[in-house]
Amino acid sequence: MKALIFESFGGPEVLQYKEIDNPVIKENELLVRTSAIGLNFADIYRRKGNYHLAGKPPYILGYEGSGIVEQVGVDITSVKVGDRIAFADVPFANAELVAVPIEKAIPLPDDISFETAASVLLQGLTAQYLTRDSYKVGAGDTILVHAAAGGVGQNLIQIGKLLGAKVIGLTSSIEKSEAATSVGADYVFLYKDNWINEVKEVTNGVGVDVVYESVGSTLEESFEVTRIGGTVVFYGMSGGDPSLVDPRMLMDTSKTLTGGDLWNVLTSYEERKVRSKQLFDWILEGKISLKEPSIFSLKDGAAAHCLLESRKSVGKVLLIP
Repeated sequence: MKALIFESFGGPEVLQYKEIDNPVIKENELLVRTSAIGLNFADIYRRKGNYHLAGKPPYILGYEGSGIVEQVGVDITSVKVGDRIAFADVPFANAELVAVPIEKAIPLPDDISFETAASVLLQGLTAQYLTRDSYKVGAGDTILVHAAAGGVGQNLIQIGKLLGAKVIGLTSSIEKSEAATSVGADYVFLYKDNWINEVKEVTNGVGVDVVYESVGSTLEESFEVTRIGGTVVFYGMSGGDPSLVDPRMLMDTSKTLTGGDLWNVLTSYEERKVRSKQLFDWILEGKISLKEPSIFSLKDGAAAHCLLESRKSVGKVLLIP
């Protein structure tokens, strides 16, 4: 099979499109021919060496995608050859063929395209648990979404509105603010402006109920715009390391800092199935919309990495084998 691999850490130029051996599936695995593969910032971090990678080179990135089952492990009876499936947490996805453990295989409805599944699963499931598990958003809440034009950000906005919240977004440019507004944000402010004062102004000086913090370096400011007794959900640090949090501040203000990681939520086949079904239903009912993805051939993976790293993309970046 063909795969996008790398043998040393570095920039997009380390990526190579090469012929390698097909995966050999175990008794409880499916061999899936990928139709669409989602590119995520975690792939960038792994390519650079910022995230741990098990094993030895050559390395294969990717863990989100969709496709058609070509072979079924001997212990599997619930899936057959030709079935459409998707996955959000299976390694080595930047390849024509992927070995998918049956418990991580998400049934894909006929009316959800391969491209849609690869565009929404990771980011959509992340936004879903952030608004359901990390902090349960309810009617009347005011939420602040960092990086509001990003994939998770746009999903947070839409799910927040579905749940009856007022949504404030933060973006780095006018163009990105328009993307956040187009999916329902009530207010969008720019990082370069005095967004702290603007958030306080539109909340009548009270602050927001919850901040979804994915930038990292803005953690202190996020607490500043959170109401007394409010919550900051920390789930990423795309903008740099966060400052240290003083526990006395948490005590004095009754504020809560909590973390979030999708892999602590997707702990079983049933969790994946139920959560993804809700996500797919929202899409089919028109309650969640997706921006058009930027599509690259798998062999042009380096160009796809460049686009994602530039932070100029608004929709998902997809790789097509």
